[in-house]
Amino acid sequence: MPVTKAIQTDVPELNVLVNSAYRGETSKQGWTTEANLLDGLRIDEETLNGYFDDPSITILKNTDENGSINGCVYLELRAPKLYIGMFSVSPVLQGKGIGRDLLLAAETHAKQANINTLTMTVISIRHELISWYERRGYKATGEMQPFHVEKKFGVARQPIELVVLEKSI
Repeated sequence: MPVTKAIQTDVPELNVLVNSAYRGETSKQGWTTEANLLDGLRIDEETLNGYFDDPSITILKNTDENGSINGCVYLELRAPKLYIGMFSVSPVLQGKGIGRDLLLAAETHAKQANINTLTMTVISIRHELISWYERRGYKATGEMQPFHVEKKFGVARQPIELVVLEKSI
């Protein structure tokens, strides 16, 4: 199905999807889980609702033939770059091209906004995930950032750093 722009009424479904992709037992069905690294939720409905009030933020969604959301990506204009985050695919559907389609849609969104660089942060010890992004043209910038200190995005079980990846288009 096509990738389209999410709307505020999608918040409950987005919330379930993102948390299932990153945390808890359900996330362990996929290869992108952070359940062994972080406790707590990845996102909540209040935060998601706030994203729809910010004109610099767009959330794209992928839906199945029944209209259910099975993938999403957060895009934030941080001129001169487009930041990619909250990249989520249902754990039971990972490896079926949904993530690739979402990344291509993010690139299209950047081009339409006259942005030539996409940027993201990934947990530095997630080597298989970093490799997946590298195969799609992303490169480590050498910059490292600390993991979020606010517990809103989860509580780290160990010290965590984020590697910054970028892609020029």
